Amino acid sequence: MTQLKQGVALADVAVAMAEQGAQRPVAMRVTPSDAQAVAGGEWLQMVRCWYAAFAELPGQEIGFYFDDALEFSAALWGAWHAGKTPVLLSDLQPATTDALLPSLAGTAGLLPGAVASVADAAGDTPLLALDRHATRLVLFTSGSTGKPERIVKQLAQLDAEVQALEAAFGAAQGGGPLQVLATVSHQHIYGLLFRVLWPLSAGRMLGSAFARYPEDLLAQFRQAPACLLVSSPAMLGRLPQQLPWGDAPSRLRAIFSSGGPLAAEASAHCLAVLGHSPTEVFGSSETGGIAWRRRADSGEVWQALPGVAVALDADSGVLKVRSPHLPDPAVWWQTADRAKASSDGTSFVLRGRVDRIVKIAEKRISLTALELALQASDWVHAARAVLIERSDLPTRVGMVLALTEAGWQQLLTHGRQALAQALRALLADRVERVALPRSWRYVERMPMNAQSKVTQQSLLALFDPMMPAPQWIRRSATEACARLQVLAGLRVLDGHFPQALLVPGVAQLHWAVTLAQQAFALTAAYGRGEVIKFQQPILPGDTVEVELQWLAAKGAVQFAIRSARGMHASGRLLQGV
Repeated sequence: MTQLKQGVALADVAVAMAEQGAQRPVAMRVTPSDAQAVAGGEWLQMVRCWYAAFAELPGQEIGFYFDDALEFSAALWGAWHAGKTPVLLSDLQPATTDALLPSLAGTAGLLPGAVASVADAAGDTPLLALDRHATRLVLFTSGSTGKPERIVKQLAQLDAEVQALEAAFGAAQGGGPLQVLATVSHQHIYGLLFRVLWPLSAGRMLGSAFARYPEDLLAQFRQAPACLLVSSPAMLGRLPQQLPWGDAPSRLRAIFSSGGPLAAEASAHCLAVLGHSPTEVFGSSETGGIAWRRRADSGEVWQALPGVAVALDADSGVLKVRSPHLPDPAVWWQTADRAKASSDGTSFVLRGRVDRIVKIAEKRISLTALELALQASDWVHAARAVLIERSDLPTRVGMVLALTEAGWQQLLTHGRQALAQALRALLADRVERVALPRSWRYVERMPMNAQSKVTQQSLLALFDPMMPAPQWIRRSATEACARLQVLAGLRVLDGHFPQALLVPGVAQLHWAVTLAQQAFALTAAYGRGEVIKFQQPILPGDTVEVELQWLAAKGAVQFAIRSARGMHASGRLLQGV
C-alpha cells in the first residue's frame, strides 16, 4: 500500500494525498457494531464536494460546528481550498450563536442555515497547495474579562504546531496504521490539532468518533489494533477500574491530555488502569502548545516543545514564550502563569495563574464574569467565586453571596434549593452547564482576615468542613510541605469540644492522609499508625505547616504538624487496614 509521506506540511495535504495516498486509510467510520476504513481518495472527494459548496457562497467567513471529525476535516480543507476562512464556534449556546452568526457569510454542520456539500461535485477538481499565510481559521476563547476572544490562526502557525508535535512524539509511536481515539472536541484548538491536523499530516487515522463515556472508549479500544488516545483530565481522572479493559494497554501507544491540569492522582490512576502515564501538553488557544510533561518520568517539570523558547519576566516571575505558534514568532508573549525556571533554560514548574480564568472540564470560565452576572440581580449585594479542587470530587465552582434584603426574603420564603436554581438560571445562557456553580454559600458579609481583606482561603473555608485549602510550600516525589490556615469558621472545629474550639486529633490525621495522597499520588487506604503523638492543640487562628515524607519501602507516610507555637502532632501512617 502506498504510504503518505510522514510529516507532510498542512498546506500540501490534499496534493500529497492525491499523488501518494489515495489508497491509504485516513480515518475509521465507527459504529457500535462495526468500523470501516475511509481511504484517502474518498476523503479527497469529500473535500471537493465541500469545495464546490463553499465556492458558491459570497463573503469570506463560514461558521463551523460539526460533531463528526471526518466530515469536519473534509469541510475544513474544502473551505480553505475555496479561499474561505472557517470560524469554529466553541459551542451551540444561544448566547454564542446569537452573537456570531449575523456577521458570517454562511454556516456549515449543525448551525442554523447550514450549507450542504455538493454531492455531484467534479471528481477531478484540482486542489493546489495552500498559501501558508493567507489561509486561516478563526476560533474563540475566553479573554481576561470572560467575553469570548476572537483568535485568528494562520496555516503557518498550525503547521508549526503539528511539526513540533511530530518532532517531540512521532518517533515513539512506531510504524504501521495507527488510529486516534478521542474524548475531546475538534472545535477547540487541542482537539483540532491532535484529532485532525496532526494525523492528516503524519499519516495516521484521525479520530472520527467521539467517546463521551468510558464505556464508549472501551468499545473503541476493541476495534482498534493500535491506537493513540487524545483525552482530557476530566475523562482520565474517572476511568472506572472495574471495566474489562482487557488488552487495551497493549493496543495503546500513548495517551495525551490537555485543556487543563491533570492531577497527580489522575495520572497515577491512568497508569494503573491503561498502563501508560499520560503525556500532558501545556498551552492555550492564544499561544499554541508551549511544553509537555509525563509525570511518571518528570513529575511537576514541564519541558518546552521543539522550537519553543521560554523565559520568566524579571519583575513578576510570569512565564514568557516565543515560538512559531504565535502570530509573530520573534516577539515574546507573556502568559498569565507564574512559574519557576529550571537551570537548563528549557523547562519549568508552574506556580499558579495571575488572572481569574479557570478551567472546568476543559471549558475556560471567567470567575469575574460569573460574579458580575449575579451582582446584576436584585437579590445579590456581592458575589465571590472560588474554584473548589478536591481529590475525591470533580473540580467545581463555588459561589459565596452576600444577599440583599430581597435576597434574604427570597431565601426564607422559598428555601436554599429554589434560590440556587433561580441563580443558576441567570447564568444558563452565559456558561456551559458543566461550569455552573454547584455549591452556594449565603453570608451577611464576606469573610475577611485580620487585614480586612477577603482571601481565597477564607472563602474556601466555607465549602470544606474538614480541611483548609492547602498552600503548597514544596513538593517532590518523596517530600512535601503544605501550609494550612485554621480559620474560626472551619466546621471541623464545631461540636467536638464545646468549651474550647480546637482541631481534634482524628481531623489532624485526616489532613495528613489527604495531603499525602495529593502530594505523592497515593491511592491506598491508611488504617494504621505508629508513634502518633499530639503535643499541643491546634486552635482557631493558627497557621500550621504539615511536613510529609513518603517512605516507599515501608508503604508509610511520616508526618509532622508545626506552627509558630511549636510542634502539634507527629507520627507515621501505614497502608492497610
